[in-house]
Amino acid sequence: MGMCLPCLGGAADEVVVTPDPDARRRQLAEAAEKRQKETTYRGVKNPEAVERKKKKQEEMEKQEMTGSVSGGGGLRWQVG
Repeated sequence: MGMCLPCLGGAADEVVVTPDPDARRRQLAEAAEKRQKETTYRGVKNPEAVERKKKKQEEMEKQEMTGSVSGGGGLRWQVG
């Protein structure tokens, strides 16, 4: 027959202490962010380049919006 009490068999060393709720919440949030980044950049070799390109695109859209609102609404010609 085996022993069931942790204090008799030396199993007290195997007891895992759970972290306080704030630390646990922080760990869960970090794990969720990590999973989200992994799914967002799945199959992408260079995620930093994707972020730079995305920010550049957002800035261009923002400039277009501010330019069309205050720019008089005329056509802009570019020589390239």
